[in-house]
Amino acid sequence: MSFQTIEFRSGNGISVITLNRPEKLNAINPQMREELWEAVQKVERDSNISVLIFAAKGRAFSAGGDLSFFESEWENTSRFRSEVSFFTRTFDLLETMEKSVIASIQGICTGAGLQLTLSCDLRIASQSAEFAFLENNIGLIPGAGGCSRLVKLVGYGKAEELVLLGEKIQAQKAYEMGLVNRVVPDDKLEEETLGIAEKLLQKAPQSIGLAKRILRSCINSDFQTGRFLEFLGQSILIKTSDHKEGVRAFKEKRKPKFEK
Repeated sequence: MSFQTIEFRSGNGISVITLNRPEKLNAINPQMREELWEAVQKVERDSNISVLIFAAKGRAFSAGGDLSFFESEWENTSRFRSEVSFFTRTFDLLETMEKSVIASIQGICTGAGLQLTLSCDLRIASQSAEFAFLENNIGLIPGAGGCSRLVKLVGYGKAEELVLLGEKIQAQKAYEMGLVNRVVPDDKLEEETLGIAEKLLQKAPQSIGLAKRILRSCINSDFQTGRFLEFLGQSILIKTSDHKEGVRAFKEKRKPKFEK
């Protein structure tokens, strides 16, 4: 597929999807939504890829949904629900794919753009990055998993503050409330993101995949169910060649060479 609103490249175990509407602050329009779905599916099916990075061109990660499309055709409630459901599929796939997903965030990151990053496993922000849910200003709420993911990530009180007030927060405050994992100097964002991706490439891919699934399942599980899922995951992984290789490498005092 030839992409127009994103750039897509892969190599050495890493795929990078770059939002490419810098003149519109990478606002997500229907075409970008379709292209993101296609690109994410491509990554999910590629056994040679272990890490996916989301980046963006220009001075913003994403200003959210393109408001030029929130007009008459969106006023049909069933059409609106269908469009949001389609977008939600992309975010859900990012959560469930057994690959590491990193958001590399600069500048403005609001609305649907912020919801995209919430679907990623790790969020790396530049010092000048700003975050907000501004849906309240147009009479909406974060509606593609934004509320449900946000409250589980930062807690009810902080989630309510972000959604109800609709105020922009700086990267450092986002870090302090747990919205992002790391804050780095603006000129080090790409370097830091790639460094984290390289570290993830050295990990056992099957344990990464199961860890993602079990950790997310534990969010909605009671303690005993969570413990059972852990035991089940370990019983699967202990039989893998990666586990055997990890033990051998530890004994031989060398880096393990896991299967990709």
